[in-house]
Parts: sequence; C-alpha cells; structure tokens
Amino acid sequence: MKAVKYFFLLLLMSCGTSKVIYDYDDKIDFSQFKTFHFFEDVGNGLNEFDVKRATVILESELSKLGLTKVENPDFFINIKAVITEAQNNNTIGIGIGSGGRNGGFGISGGIPIGGKKLNEKIIIEFVNAKNNELFWEGSLVTTIKENRKPAERELYLKDVIQKILAKYPPK
Repeated sequence: MKAVKYFFLLLLMSCGTSKVIYDYDDKIDFSQFKTFHFFEDVGNGLNEFDVKRATVILESELSKLGLTKVENPDFFINIKAVITEAQNNNTIGIGIGSGGRNGGFGISGGIPIGGKKLNEKIIIEFVNAKNNELFWEGSLVTTIKENRKPAERELYLKDVIQKILAKYPPK
C-alpha cells in the first residue's frame, strides 16, 4: 500500500515542475564536516508538524552520508519554506446570462480543477559552526496541492530532501 501511495505522490510531483538548485563555497573542504545539529528556530515557513518531519528525515538521510547529530556540531542546519499561490490554468468555465443581440448581462468565471495549487520552495542551508558562515545551500521549487494528508506531506518532504541532498557533498 505504501508503494502505491509513493507512486501516486511521485506522479503528482511529476505533473508539476520541480527544479533543484545548489550553491556552495568552493574553497571549503567538505570532509571536515562530520557532525551537525539544527538551529533552534529551524523551519521558518513550515508548520510545526512539517518541521518535525523534515528534521527526522534530514537526520536519517545525513546519517546515510556518515554524518552524526551531536550537541556541539561542525555545522548547523536551517530549513526554510517560501510558499506562494500558483497560477492555475486548469479551470472549468461557467457562464450565466443573456445571449441576446440587444444587450443583456452575463456572469462568467472559472472553478479550479483539483483544488488550489501552491508554489513551494524548500531551502536547506548548512552553516559552519566555527564562523557562522553559510557553506552549502540546496533548494527545490515545485508546485503542490494546498490540502495534503499527513502521510502525503511526509512522503513529499522525504522526496524533496533526498533530491536536495543528492549533490551533497559537492564533488
């Protein structure tokens, strides 16, 4: 059943456009960063549930890269989300009114198909604990449905985080 949900989520995400962007300090030796922790105010733009989901997923994915969460880390992680309303071109048109030659009135409008869509940009920042300088950043921009169930949100965040971390550390 989870495989079906995951397939459905990927199908939904593939319908929208998503783009991952990376940037980093090319003078940094990334092998020096072995431990991490999250900023206290991590998750600007996310609700509390999504902050929990994202930090758990990030911790799991970073452990696969050999990184460990500790109290006094080599770097701190910040997660941000920027959400804007997406232009929805999929609508059903409705018209009411007179179609007579001598004038009249009419009302028309469109109803979105599939619910309200949002553009969401998830940003993950890695900040050196020694000098508080950003040394790596990855972000993904995609179009999402406004109303999603908790399981859909978790699968979505896992996919987004995996895509963002795909190029860490830079080669």
